[in-house]
Amino acid sequence: MAQNATIYKVELSVSDMDRHYYETHKLTVAKHPSETEERLMVRIIAFALNAHENLEMTKGISTEGEPDIWQKSLSGELDVWVALGLPSEKVMRQSCSKAGKVVIYPYGGRTAEVWWDKIKTSTTRFANLHVIGLSEKDTGALAALASRAMKLQVNIQDGDVMVSVGDSIVNITPLMWKHAA
Repeated sequence: MAQNATIYKVELSVSDMDRHYYETHKLTVAKHPSETEERLMVRIIAFALNAHENLEMTKGISTEGEPDIWQKSLSGELDVWVALGLPSEKVMRQSCSKAGKVVIYPYGGRTAEVWWDKIKTSTTRFANLHVIGLSEKDTGALAALASRAMKLQVNIQDGDVMVSVGDSIVNITPLMWKHAA
């Protein structure tokens, strides 16, 4: 018998001093049965880092050919494609042809670093691709903050991210592995 997704209610307040974006988003996030709390929290942080009034969570992990997060223009074009994990070169190529901007958030420590070392030279041709690594220490600390009802405050300044939930604070330093040309 298939398991159902677990629903998380998230009030996400984003203060992004780098982009001058200040907004609160009320999100209902479905955690797929195969998804870890670490991945769920990386998804929420990726949302905060790309926050925009038209940014949306997708069906993600349960739907092939869709990113985890996307932003569409008012006319339906795909402006931003946000994916998590370690996609293949083929998936990155397809993503870059579909969207104006593609952002990949690899995580998982040494596994992510080995993936990037193997694939980075083949990504130079993708002018609209950003790859932003997240350390295992940072994502592990994020996972510890997860609960079914969360009020997260995310402050972004000079590329550094401070995530607070109640009295708990996690500082994250995203690593720019590839910046779009």
